[in-house]
Amino acid sequence: MARALPAILVLALAGGSFAADLRSGPQPGDKVPGPFEPLNVNGDDAGRKQCLYCKHGDSPVAVVFARTADDAALKKLLAALDAAAEKHQKVEMGTFAVYLSDDAKLAEALRKQCDAAKYKQMILAIDSPEGPARYRLAADADITVLLYRDRKVIANFAFTKGALAAADVDRIVADIAKIVKE
Repeated sequence: MARALPAILVLALAGGSFAADLRSGPQPGDKVPGPFEPLNVNGDDAGRKQCLYCKHGDSPVAVVFARTADDAALKKLLAALDAAAEKHQKVEMGTFAVYLSDDAKLAEALRKQCDAAKYKQMILAIDSPEGPARYRLAADADITVLLYRDRKVIANFAFTKGALAAADVDRIVADIAKIVKE
């Protein structure tokens, strides 16, 4: 037993855990599974079901799938992704968030969020609670973030309810450098 303790300490110090990490959606190196048509809340296609995957083509994209609408860290992430997309318009970076819900009142709440946040590039949309089937979003993932370019996933982040923190937002935003090439 005394020999096992150092290994446990090494794992703890290295950030390792005994539970499997949460995996949700396509992983780095995977192709993005393809088109789906969520209801767009804002932007040129507000009020219509349109394919945001199709709209952005091979451009660099940051997409968020979220099951929770009213989360301060999520709103901070969306604002940061909006700013990054605005900064990287030279390479036509796109960004959108798809809320996974069947709440009939969500669209109005998201419209208010758009008005308050004054998004310039961020599109908010709504899809079924399961999300697009081919994306294989984990049921216990409250937030899944994909960064992709040329329709290939470069980074994937998944969080359980309440687990997204400010440091995670910073890490996601820092990884945008992996998808933009100006």
